[in-house]
Amino acid sequence: MTTILLKILVCFFAGMGAGLGTGFAGMSAAAVISPMLITFLGMPAYQAVGIALASDVLASAVSAYTYGKHKNLDIRNGLVMMVSVLLFTMVGSFAASRVSNSAMGGFSVFMTFLLGVKFIVKPVMTTKEAMAGVDPRKRFLQSVASGCMVGFICGFVGAGGGMMMLLILTGVLGYELKTAVGTSVFIMAFTAFTGSVSHFAIGGMPDPVSLVLCIVFTLIWARIAARFANKASAVTLNRATGCVLVVLGAVIMGVKFLS
Repeated sequence: MTTILLKILVCFFAGMGAGLGTGFAGMSAAAVISPMLITFLGMPAYQAVGIALASDVLASAVSAYTYGKHKNLDIRNGLVMMVSVLLFTMVGSFAASRVSNSAMGGFSVFMTFLLGVKFIVKPVMTTKEAMAGVDPRKRFLQSVASGCMVGFICGFVGAGGGMMMLLILTGVLGYELKTAVGTSVFIMAFTAFTGSVSHFAIGGMPDPVSLVLCIVFTLIWARIAARFANKASAVTLNRATGCVLVVLGAVIMGVKFLS
């Protein structure tokens, strides 16, 4: 009974953190769920990542739907970026297999914390009108180059794809924050699906109870966060996103320290 209760509590808080991170900032659920399942449930890392990726699929998909319904999603350039991300994730993975990068995993967590501080201190106030003024050909080339960069880093480091996409979409491509998050979760839904299928095909199905609990809790909180984000003003969304990322970054660093 105690074991089941612990599993429910861990999956609830892991799903809540992952869902809020996904709905507000397009953050990968793997950054939150994996370390919590490994640390508090003693789950093998490969299974934990598989569960996190599976949780990310529906959470990102429902978030993308919510952002798209409010016209905060750039599907055309998102598809271009997604193809580049998937291709260069494989390139990055191959490069990582040739280099020792054990210390790189903590970088994405620290980046989550710093990105949260950035949104609080220096919010993204770009408008859709400013986005529309960019030449479509230039935007296409930027999407390809950015996708290659994000994919390589994600494949090499093993995490941080959602955060890298948000950083590049807002800081390099000049996206308005809501459109950046909507486009990011749209891409993450496909990349997470690809990753989860490959994990389950290679490592087999993980603990079904943890899998279902994490998927359900992540989906619920992602839906709540995405609905709030699309109704909030730019200033409120920047602050909310920043606070969520700072708290999640600090919590994940704490969890990693415990492990």
